[in-house]
Amino acid sequence: MMSRHRSIGALVLALIAWPLLARSAEILHGADAMFHGGGLTIAWAVARDRDDAKTAVMIRVVDLAKRYRSIEIVGVDPFTQKSEIVRPPQPLDGTLEIALLRGRFSELPRTELRFSAGGALALTVYYLGVPDTTPEFPNADAARRYLAQATEK
Repeated sequence: MMSRHRSIGALVLALIAWPLLARSAEILHGADAMFHGGGLTIAWAVARDRDDAKTAVMIRVVDLAKRYRSIEIVGVDPFTQKSEIVRPPQPLDGTLEIALLRGRFSELPRTELRFSAGGALALTVYYLGVPDTTPEFPNADAARRYLAQATEK
């Protein structure tokens, strides 16, 4: 009798939880400096500076489907789970370029790009550090030209 009540209880719990699970945001691993998925193209580049502390990691996001309304960037320490908002939510109107100091990645190496649609988190694309395949350029202008060309394709 007891196992029948447990089975019914588990079924009721599953029926209650299903709509919540169905609405959870998709999570994708970006991995490379060029990412295509979830209706997005994301490209990375490094813009070097004479002063290494000013070297920037540039990220260009193109919302091909115009599906997402905003993007938030969060840095996470994968060991302690400490997280910090690197960029608060900002509108995403098709294309957005973001520059982050490269030194930021040493303290919080996991970078999560969180995309919202309809007021709710819809997609997270995460990276573990700066992707190994990220090209480096002598300055920000050269990096911007590369990012524009890379995301046109």
